[in-house]
Amino acid sequence: MQSPHRYKLQTIWRGNRGEGTGSYRAYGRDYTVRIPGKPDLAGSADPTFRGSADLHNPEDLLLAALSACHMLSYLHVCATAKIIVTQYEDSAEGTMELDGKGGGRFTDVLLRPRVIVTAPEMVERAERLHERAGEMCFIRSSCNFPVRHAALTTSEH
Repeated sequence: MQSPHRYKLQTIWRGNRGEGTGSYRAYGRDYTVRIPGKPDLAGSADPTFRGSADLHNPEDLLLAALSACHMLSYLHVCATAKIIVTQYEDSAEGTMELDGKGGGRFTDVLLRPRVIVTAPEMVERAERLHERAGEMCFIRSSCNFPVRHAALTTSEH
């Protein structure tokens, strides 16, 4: 068994407006994520929860992590299978439901990869490889909700 990969970061809240969390409306939701050797990431809560609409929120980041992980896993399995991908983009969508007690959870995510391969004979195999990529995705394997995909693959010719 391989040794585990460890990741470290620092999250710093920037929302104290002078009275801390004295009331629900008294504090800002903005924060900075610092990862050694990488650019800082400015974030906030979703605007529904009094956050800044122009900053990344945790829900955006979860969806982005799933989309990027699937893409990177997919490109790997395509390279291994000699499927030549020349373009990939995803329009991902996630659903989060509130529980009425102040919490909530994601209930599903749908990835919609649009893939272009170099030859028509690669299209069918390229479509099937999304399933394998989903099985390999570390982020998807860590979720307790379904992550589905509805891929569309075409060829350059």
